[in-house]
Amino acid sequence: MLDPLVLLALMAVGMLAGFVDAIAGGGGMITVPALLSAGLPPVAALATNKMQSMVGTGMAVLTYWRRGFVALRDLIPAIALTFAGSALGAFTVSRVDVSLLNVAVPIALIAIALYFLFAPRLSDADKAARLPFRLFVPLMGFAIGFYDGIFGPGTGAFFTVGFVVLFGLGVTRATGSTKALNFTSNLAALVIFIPGGHVVWPVAIVMAIGQIIGAYIGARTGIRYGVKIIRPLVVVVSIAMALKLLFFP
Repeated sequence: MLDPLVLLALMAVGMLAGFVDAIAGGGGMITVPALLSAGLPPVAALATNKMQSMVGTGMAVLTYWRRGFVALRDLIPAIALTFAGSALGAFTVSRVDVSLLNVAVPIALIAIALYFLFAPRLSDADKAARLPFRLFVPLMGFAIGFYDGIFGPGTGAFFTVGFVVLFGLGVTRATGSTKALNFTSNLAALVIFIPGGHVVWPVAIVMAIGQIIGAYIGARTGIRYGVKIIRPLVVVVSIAMALKLLFFP
């Protein structure tokens, strides 16, 4: 049984991660090291992180949706294929060599950071889509969901840049839609983790409480300030994830 002070500290960690994740993704960079430091075995840390993160992401989705920044009906096919892709990725992770991703993903994250840093036309206004939304968003959901099931870091950044670059969504709408698909990929992983008994429920519950608070504040902040806060946070979080993967795998 963990010390109550440790649980309280993990709740605060969940709150901070929920705030960051609701705006720019990357909350797992904060929560997974904290869970490992608290003494959880690696698999339990990953499973517990998925559980508490899903709760926070759900709160973020609800907040963006209630403010009109997520069209859930349009995302239903993408949600279904993201779930399928993530479940397939989690099922096959032990059967494929993911070592190449340790180099490829940081490069992709740095590219995303540079795009958000230097792209002159980023805004909250929707633009013309380069690809048909209804046909290609589900395919993007399946591909990135599969990646999330196998590896994971940067999933939110990949979804966000896809919605902005390929489908013309404004940055805040892209962030809200990203949260919906992130929630789905987390749920798919939990379908495997929960029956295996890997989730440490007391930790997941207290961190989920922190996540709800942090995600709500984060989503409201993202909605209020839009691209002005989402853009710099995506840059910072993407670079931080890339450096962590390169130097602290």
